[in-house]
Amino acid sequence: MSFSGQVVTSRTNPRLKQLRAAFQGQARLSSGLIAVEGEHMVEEALKSGQALKTVFLSERMELPAYVPASVEVVSVASDVFASIAETRTPQGIAALLVPPAHSVEKMLEGPGEALILIAVGLQDPGNLGTLIRSAEAFGATGVLTTPGTVSPWNQKAMRASAGSVFRLPVAVATPDAMETLEQQGIKLLAAMKDDAVAIGEADLTVGSAILIGNEGAGLNEDWLRLADQRVTIPCPGWVESLNAAVAGSILLYEASRQRGART
Repeated sequence: MSFSGQVVTSRTNPRLKQLRAAFQGQARLSSGLIAVEGEHMVEEALKSGQALKTVFLSERMELPAYVPASVEVVSVASDVFASIAETRTPQGIAALLVPPAHSVEKMLEGPGEALILIAVGLQDPGNLGTLIRSAEAFGATGVLTTPGTVSPWNQKAMRASAGSVFRLPVAVATPDAMETLEQQGIKLLAAMKDDAVAIGEADLTVGSAILIGNEGAGLNEDWLRLADQRVTIPCPGWVESLNAAVAGSILLYEASRQRGART
């Protein structure tokens, strides 16, 4: 373990600048690394097999026993650590790690039918993180995010996923990825608030990809034209529409329910 014991007090320290860039989502300045903060997130990353590059500790924080001996450790003055941390009450530990690389092909592997959630233009990191967590909970094989969707490595998105982002394949919905879904016969279902088939009447036991649109605008015409079927969640109450994360979670649950009933 590389740990000199010296406390970094300069905010312009190269390692701290790299951590700050990672928190801000600046991939070039962070050398492609992502940042996680807090004991839970650091431990979840390790449990999920992620490769930690550097661990940053507030000077009053003891090094957790679960941190591998091969990881570089940087001790940081408390006020400097607080100035970089993303949370209001930092726990005194953060880490830089290599983000896992996944592909749509990985989501199509396995003995069962694929179940993929496609986040189209979602802006709220809490919504995306919740959807990733629900996708793992209900047996989805992966999540695709379109350009314009908030990064799954956004700090709020990672916290909302409760570690699922480290375990479930998440990749970008590139044109090639969408072409692969079409070639493999994956059924695209567009989530709508009306003028669609009730979700209980749609067959989700086949290979499926559920499209969840932007929180305000929903799915645009380009995505609707790609869809094989439009589905909706019947709501008897006086609610105009459901939150994107809630709607996506219900649709994922219905897919899980149908598949469970079939076996």
